[in-house]
Amino acid sequence: MVAVQRKIVLGVTVDQSLMLLSGFPEYLVSRGWDVHVVSSPGSRLDRLAELPGITAHALPMTRNPSPARDLSALVAWTRLLRRVRPDVTYVGTPKAGLLGGVAGWVTRVPHRVYLLRGLRLESSSGAARIILLTLERLAAASATNVVAISRSLRLRAVMLGVLSPDKVRVLGSGSSNGTDIEQFDARRFTPSEVRALRTELGLEVDMPVVGFVGRLTRDKGVFVLADALRSLVKGGVPVQVLLVGGVEDESGEAGLRSLRSLGVPLGVTGHVDDPARYYAAMSVLCLPSYREGFGNVVIEASSSGLPVAVSNATGVVDAVRDGETGLVSPVGDADALAVNLHKLLTDAALATSMGQRGRAWVAEHFERRHVQKHHADALEAIMGLPRPTSRKTHGTTHD
Repeated sequence: MVAVQRKIVLGVTVDQSLMLLSGFPEYLVSRGWDVHVVSSPGSRLDRLAELPGITAHALPMTRNPSPARDLSALVAWTRLLRRVRPDVTYVGTPKAGLLGGVAGWVTRVPHRVYLLRGLRLESSSGAARIILLTLERLAAASATNVVAISRSLRLRAVMLGVLSPDKVRVLGSGSSNGTDIEQFDARRFTPSEVRALRTELGLEVDMPVVGFVGRLTRDKGVFVLADALRSLVKGGVPVQVLLVGGVEDESGEAGLRSLRSLGVPLGVTGHVDDPARYYAAMSVLCLPSYREGFGNVVIEASSSGLPVAVSNATGVVDAVRDGETGLVSPVGDADALAVNLHKLLTDAALATSMGQRGRAWVAEHFERRHVQKHHADALEAIMGLPRPTSRKTHGTTHD
């Protein structure tokens, strides 16, 4: 008798978010899954379609609420799941999590996993917050299982009334896909290559660089970053800035103008697919975000051997060990952030020590294959399949 291959649908909203799944579809194929990936059309989805064992489905979705388009996408999701008939749906990012979850419930997919990647409602207010809370509750209710990608995110979701604590868990130490610590090893780049890159970006070769990686928008803390740097400049601390990421909205444009007004060297890359070499050009990574699901760029920076200065926002705190791999300041507190940046920029021994400890900590808890194994093991456990015993596990599962 030939065994029936287990079938899974992985879903994210936009093609760009497939970066969050890097290597995971292929890993599932290696473990015997028939993998289907759903996102809006794009080049990343096209590349996945070329890989053996993976079927790609282009399904247009919008990030922001759009009743007519969302209804059309829900119908398309429902038709897709009726045709594919998966054993499991594994959907994340807000819109795909909602539409894929509801369509999975409608079509009675046996196992419906909502991967909770963050809470947009944290930085919303008024009617928008109520709508987002309602949609998150619906996404969670339509799922048979919910996995939060960090412990602080799980606690926040429960506290806000998105779902009950018995329905959501965190796998291992958190993260949805870990990071490739070799890819982000800054030692791959020679000093001459780093100097050349700084010159290419319009930066001074020998001046400390505060780096930021992410979408340029208020929620990422660009104004807090500008205010903190302004304090350093007024205090006579030599500093320059490297921004790796695209402008997302008007708040990002305004934040960029505020940073330009500092009068210090400023490098801006726009969106890049692989930021690894840009970490090598930094002295410290700063992420003063108001909310995250998990601080992916923080563990990338730590993998590069950088110290980090971050906020204590949901999701961010799970990616740093305060006082060991970096320094943490309260959300929105530019003065406290300036103090932490000053310490890391002026105390070379402290910065080096934190960078080294950060890389070791990430290797132990967030190496990509370890994290992928946690997620694959959980999926197979949900289906009642035997737990693999040949691979060493890392971390624990937190219910």
